Amino acid sequence: MLIDWSTVRIYVKPGPTDMRKQINGLSVIVDEEMELDPLSGALYVFCNKRRRLLKVLYWDKTGFCQWLKRLEKDTFPWPRGEEVAREITKEQIQMLLSGIDFWKAHKELRYEKVV
Repeated sequence: MLIDWSTVRIYVKPGPTDMRKQINGLSVIVDEEMELDPLSGALYVFCNKRRRLLKVLYWDKTGFCQWLKRLEKDTFPWPRGEEVAREITKEQIQMLLSGIDFWKAHKELRYEKVV
C-alpha cells in the first residue's frame, strides 16, 4: 500500500457523506456523483455530517484501500458547498489531517500594474 505522492491526485467530496458507506458505496459516489474514475489511483476524501470522521478511498492496482480517521476532539475543516469535487494538493491533505482550515486561508494576490 504505497502511494507515489509526487504524482497522486487528491479529490475532496464537499458536503457531508454517509459514513455507513464502505468501499462499494464510496466508489459509486466517486463514479456517479463526483464523475471521476474510482480506478484511477487518485485519493478520494469524504467527511461525515458532524465533521469528526474522514474516509479516504483509492485503488492500488490490486484492489481498493480505505482509510478512516476519527477525531476525538474538535472537527475537521470541510467545504460546505455542494460542488461535484475539488482537487487538493498533498500539502493541503496534510493540513486537513492536522485540522488546519486552508479553505479559509488568504488567497495570494497578483497584480499586473500598480495604480
